[in-house]
Parts: sequence; structure tokens; C-alpha cells
Amino acid sequence: MQLIPYILKHTQLPEKSIQNTVELLNEDCTIPFISRYRKEKTGDLDEVQIGEIVKFKDQFEVLEKRKLAIIKSVEEQGVLTSELKKKLEEASDITSLEDLYLPFKKKRNTKSEVAIKNGLEPLAKIIMAQNNDDIDFIASQYLNDEVVNEDEAIEGAQHIIAEWINERTDVRNQIRHQLEKFAQITTKVVGTKKEDEKAQKFRDYFDWSETLNRCPSHRLLAILRAENEKFIRVKIEIEDDRAIEKIEERIIKTRSSSAKYIKAAIEDAYKRLLFPSLANETLKLAKEKADEEAIQVFSKNLKQLLLGAPLGEKRILAIDPGFRSGCKVVCLNEQGDLLHNETIYPHEPQNDSIGAIKKISTLTDAYKIEAISIGNGTASRETEHLIKRIHFKNPIEVFVVSEAGASIYSASKIARDEFPNYDVTVRGSVSIGRRLADPLAELVKIDPKSIGVGQYQHDVDQTKLKTSLDTVVESCVNAVGVNINTASVPLLSYVSGIGPKLAENIVSYRNENGAFTSRTDIKKVPRLGGKAFEQGAAFLRIKGAKNPLDDSAVHPERYELIKQIAKDKGVTIQEIIGNKKALESINLDQYCNDDIGLPTLKDIIKELEKPGLDTREKAKVFTFNQNIKSITDLHEGQLLPGIVNNITNFGCFVDIGIKESGLIHISNLSDTFVKDVNEHVSLQQQIIVKVLEVDVARKRIQLKLHN
Repeated sequence: MQLIPYILKHTQLPEKSIQNTVELLNEDCTIPFISRYRKEKTGDLDEVQIGEIVKFKDQFEVLEKRKLAIIKSVEEQGVLTSELKKKLEEASDITSLEDLYLPFKKKRNTKSEVAIKNGLEPLAKIIMAQNNDDIDFIASQYLNDEVVNEDEAIEGAQHIIAEWINERTDVRNQIRHQLEKFAQITTKVVGTKKEDEKAQKFRDYFDWSETLNRCPSHRLLAILRAENEKFIRVKIEIEDDRAIEKIEERIIKTRSSSAKYIKAAIEDAYKRLLFPSLANETLKLAKEKADEEAIQVFSKNLKQLLLGAPLGEKRILAIDPGFRSGCKVVCLNEQGDLLHNETIYPHEPQNDSIGAIKKISTLTDAYKIEAISIGNGTASRETEHLIKRIHFKNPIEVFVVSEAGASIYSASKIARDEFPNYDVTVRGSVSIGRRLADPLAELVKIDPKSIGVGQYQHDVDQTKLKTSLDTVVESCVNAVGVNINTASVPLLSYVSGIGPKLAENIVSYRNENGAFTSRTDIKKVPRLGGKAFEQGAAFLRIKGAKNPLDDSAVHPERYELIKQIAKDKGVTIQEIIGNKKALESINLDQYCNDDIGLPTLKDIIKELEKPGLDTREKAKVFTFNQNIKSITDLHEGQLLPGIVNNITNFGCFVDIGIKESGLIHISNLSDTFVKDVNEHVSLQQQIIVKVLEVDVARKRIQLKLHN
């Protein structure tokens, strides 16, 4: 099978689009670059569609590599026929490929191998021929030092037959079909673990059974985690008698005395070889599907979080709240640079609220603070209440922000490099302030798994998870664009075509030579060649550049075109930017050629209307119900303000200002059927919820979305 037909089969995208996209990928072009600046070549495919092409291209390459390894192995055994080679080369998936290879896999001391060594393969062939009624007599002719009687001879032959049955692709596919349709997943608690406190969160699965193909991804991952932690045992079951009967229908063709021996061999093959192997395969495939769904949920959440509303370039006072250890306070300038830090102790046990209020008032005046960012961890509510008691000279907005991952960042190499002379408490507070100013720029410094917006993220395939999350981060960074003169190394490393090493080189060059004044200057960065410039330049923005296009999403390769358009209109580039009337009057068709078409031209005109526009919403002030301090303050029927802080397939979690987040189950998002949680809520959305149920013992809060 060839690559393009393989991708075509799995995606149903236009063949020409696939062909051109693959060519661009082979030229080391990135997904953001291809989707934004090569629309004519791809037929205007978006990032998701290009991502699918990448996925199946990678899948095909893995399949082809495995084919070569198998063909080589079979060839070395001296059993590769032209017919077998053709079958192997034409295999369209890993499962069918491995089935074809199964008879040639090297086996060690299996019952079948032992029987073959004892000379019983001819007897097995006679039995399988099913045309001899005197098997006992024939078996007596195969006795030797290792096979002392007829029963042992027949048993050995049956082991060989069982292996043959196990290797039959049609039989394996038949059982796969049974498992796919009818498999039940059953769980039982491990006896001694029933009273284990840690096991209680899995108590719903102490005695559970359901059809595997109807088991939701989040439930399957919970069950497998419970098994992994040895709280429960998991079994996959189907109707064994029915499955065995189906195999018999395929293999037993006569009523000769051979039939009873073949029947016994079929039962042995099924119970000892086929079912254990294929049940594990089925569970593995179900786990892979669950992983895929969980990774998809995580990716959606991460995208929403990264594209969260930025406050923008403001002078921010950030507070990492605490009781005994006090509240760490930092002051940041518009670029997020640290100006000052100290600790206040307004809460228990010191209770110096007067001193704290005085200090905050002094700092806000001294550093011309425009906004205050408070972490949402321990003592957050108390700190927010304290801040709102202060009468500031100038209006100051107060925000409570998620501090998920701030402690991970503060102990990381990135944080140590940024603030080598400060401890983790200062670094964590700086992160809380910066993520209010620009969530994307700050959160890229943290491993996405530590941000807390996933669904069983530690249980899924970690390689696939990392690939997916890296793709999301790359997509978000390039969608927004990056100020090359202020961006950190982690942020720059996600820019199309740049990567960690070039990001370091950019920052080093910036530190040594001062700010970049034009996109042309970017070419002076060591090791940043033509390809990296082509892929990344349009995503790197230069504020206040002499050429205003350098602060836009217009690619430098199109500057001459815009110059020509402006000239045709009798204006300068500066005069055409933002001039909606002039832009709308341009006849785009006259600028179309083999290299550039309407999709790219429309993008250019849209960008020229509002160059460098940040499409993200602006941060909004939010206040929790000040009377709710803990779960014991909740009661059924209350209406409360909340912020969506995690989305799963089964609902969403909502921060209502206390330690425990409440759950809006998917059935409580609407009075009508809900297919996709994301159609009703988004991450960080401010909503009103109704309290349905409070389980203080299990620290569970059931909520309903109030419309």
C-alpha cells in the first residue's frame, strides 16, 4: 500500500490536498505555517485536518517499518514465499500484519514446539485431515522415548492443532468480532482492600459489570487505575460456549473419530491461547480509545486555558496567599519584571491585618499598581476579603487566578534561570501575577500535565499525550503571535520553525544587541537560517517597528505584494493599514496567480484591517459569594457564582470559592440531551450554579447549571 491512498482511506480529504500537504511536511514545514500560509497548496485545510494527515502519515511509516522487519525475519527463516510476501506487503494495519507473522514468530518451549520435537506433527496432520476413523491405532505408530502411550501421542498432536487454530487469521478475527460486540468488563474488589481508605474512591467498582463497548472512557480509565493500584481485579468475558461453537463450525467438517479430538483441541486453543491473548488485545484497544478521548478532552481544556483572557500590559501586584507562612507579595511592571517583594501576615496566627493593609496601600502607590492578582489556593478567600477592605487612591481591579502549576514552575530550571537570586515563594508569586497579564506567555513554562485541566492524564499513553499537548501549545502560541522583544525562551521555542535552541539564541542575541527593530534583523540570529525564518517570521511580532507589517500576521514573503497593492491605490503601506474603505475596494482577483490565491489574499486584507490584533477576550473581574467559606456552608438549592476550572466527558468541575470544586454532571448542564459538554460551557467561564447535593463525608458537591 502507498502513503497517499492510506491517508485518503482514513481521512476522506481531497487527494491533491493530501499530496501537497505531505510534500510540505517532507520539506519540514510546520502545521501552523502550512495552515496559515500555504492555503492554495492544501486546498484551505485547517490545523485539525493537517494534524490528521500528520497522524496517519506517522502511522503508515510505523506500519511500513514493521513490515520490513517481519519480511526480513521470515526471509532469514527460509520460509518467505512470493505469496506470503505479497500478503505482508498488502497488510493495511498492524493487527492483520501481526496475524500473518504469528506462525513464523520464534516460540520457546511451547506445548506445540515440544510435541513437534517429539515427532507428532504428522499425527496432527492426519487428525486434521478428518478422513481416518482409527486414530488410536495410528497414534500407536508415533510412540518413542518421549511419547510412551497413545494418549500422550494424541495429546501432543492436539497441542499442535491448538497452535494451528490459534494462528488462523479467520478464527482470530471471528473471536475479535465476538469481543468487540459482546465483551463484558467485570470487576471484583480484592478481599483485603475493601476497608482500605484509599480504595473508597473506587467503591463503585468493587462489584461492577457492563458491556465493554458501552463503558465511557472516564469509567474505563478509573477501573484500570483501581486495578493498577491493586484494589480490584478486572476480567473480560464473553459467552465461551458460543465462541467455541463458532470455531467448530469453521474447522470440523466430518463426523469421523477425528472430530472429538479436534473438538478438544479447539477448546484448548480457545481457553489457553486465543481468548487470553485476544481479550487482552480488546482491553488494550479499549484503553487506547479511552486514552484518545481523554487526551482530546485535555487538549480542548488546555487550548481554552492557554487562550484565556489576558489583562494585558499592566502594573500588577500579585499575592500568593497563606496562613502560617504569610502571604508573599510581589510588584511587577508592565513587562512582568519583578520590582519588589516582601511578606505580609494578615491571617492566623499573626493576624496583622492592619499592618498588611497599610503595606498593600503603600506598595500600590509606590509602584503605580493597576491590578491585583491573588492565587486561588489556601487563604485565597480571606486574602481577597482583606484586599477589598482597602480604599485605594486610584481604581484597582482585583482578580483571583488559578495557581495550578505555580509551585511546579517555581522549582523548575526555567524559574531558577529567570530568578536565580530569589526563592520559590517569590517565583511562584511572580507566576501568579504574570498569568493574569498573559496566561499563554506564563503557562507555556509549565508542563501541561501540572496545570490540572485533564481527565486521568497520568493514566493515558504519555507519549501520545505529550505529542497532542505540544501540538495544542504550538497552535495557541502561533495563533496569538509572539512579541520577539519580550518573549521568554519557553514561549519562543513553540513558535513555528524555532524550537528550544534557536529560542535561546534569539534571547542571547537580544540581550547582547538590544531589541529587534525589524523582521529582517531576525536573520542575524546565529543558526537561524532561511527555513527557520520562512516558518517563523510571520508569527514573531515587533512592536513599534518602522515597517508596520512587522507587527502583523502578514508573512514577509507578501510584503512586496502589499507594497504593489498600496501603490495601485495611490497610498503608502502606512496609509492603507486600518483603512477599511480602501481595503474593501481592492479587486483581489487581479492579484491572483499560480503562487497566491483568494484564501491568502482575504487573510492579508483581514489582517491589514486590524494588524496584530489579539483575538483573545480581555480579563473580567469576578467575585465569589463572600458568605461561603467551606463545604459546610453549602446547602441544597443555593445559587452561587462559579468559574469552570475543568471539563471532562461526564461534565465539568466548578470553582465556587472553597477548597473543593463542585461537579455539574453532563445531565445537569441542560434540560435537554447534552452530547458535548463544550457546547454548553468553556474553561474559565463565569457561571451561576445551583447546589443539588452536598456530601461532606466524601467531599463531593453536585451542582446544576443555572440559566
